[in-house]
Amino acid sequence: MIKKEAGIFEEGENKEQMVKLIQRDRRRTEYKKSERGSNIMFKTMIVEDSTSFRTLVKDNLQDQFPSMNVIEAADGVEAFQKINSHPPNLIFMDIGLPGENGLELTRKIKADYPDVIVIILTNYDLPEYREAAARNKADYFFSKDAIVNDGIFKLVKSILLGKGFGADGSERR
Repeated sequence: MIKKEAGIFEEGENKEQMVKLIQRDRRRTEYKKSERGSNIMFKTMIVEDSTSFRTLVKDNLQDQFPSMNVIEAADGVEAFQKINSHPPNLIFMDIGLPGENGLELTRKIKADYPDVIVIILTNYDLPEYREAAARNKADYFFSKDAIVNDGIFKLVKSILLGKGFGADGSERR
């Protein structure tokens, strides 16, 4: 018998689901180990299909937080592969991605990596999108216009300090 969060699997019962749960638990364990390590750089991922907007976000983040490691993904498949190999601390997530939308991807990420902070960035600042983001466990929701104002940078700085990093994104103190 193998225990899982919501019940017990008998041997031979739904082996695929059992394997997925074991893999998820291993990823969580590795992520938690990396979170505890010293000299770890704060890692941010931008998941956005627009190359120009992705570059704008990256440039603004690196201007404000020069020691932050910023990685990029153009769609959900690329993002999930990168997250599984090296989970970031913070993700800026577009809603309208090719293939899987950003809300569904956020739900999957938060199921496997609940400590990763997800900020939804969208052109559609509507109540129904905010509600959907909250239902899918996004931590914050901003209009894409916010990337050029100080509010989002103040939030990132508070996240950095709250996780024990320097205000510029530098290594843990």
